[in-house]
Amino acid sequence: MDDKYAINVAKTIYREAHEQRDVEKLLSVFGTNGFTDMSAGQPSKYGQEARTVLRDRATQLFAEYTVRLNVIIIDVVIQGETARDHGWHEWILTPRARGPAVRRRERYFELWNREGDGTWRISLFLNNADVPEQVGSSVSRWFMTEKPASV
Repeated sequence: MDDKYAINVAKTIYREAHEQRDVEKLLSVFGTNGFTDMSAGQPSKYGQEARTVLRDRATQLFAEYTVRLNVIIIDVVIQGETARDHGWHEWILTPRARGPAVRRRERYFELWNREGDGTWRISLFLNNADVPEQVGSSVSRWFMTEKPASV
């Protein structure tokens, strides 16, 4: 399988894991020996501790929300046994206890490593909030599931 395609398949697994509330499936795309987690608004975590914290956060997220995730990949660059991937994650979080959906868009950067079995897994995860661009009174359409502004 082509390396770029394999990473795209792993990103599909990442999205599906969130939408299916499957913590183990989510963890399957992260380094088996741990990874570096630099998630926005969270303390940095490393190695197996990052996997433990991800497990806990995902369990809590799935208990509180139904998740819809749009993954928008800008580029995947393969460099031997390492790859870089960056883009946006658009989140629609619907509270399980009712209430309005929470919409969030984040920029992300991931460093991927090919593990001994040939599987690509995330070794570094970094994200931060994305905001719409505003020039004067014009605001960009930053959330892909928004309807285009009327012309």
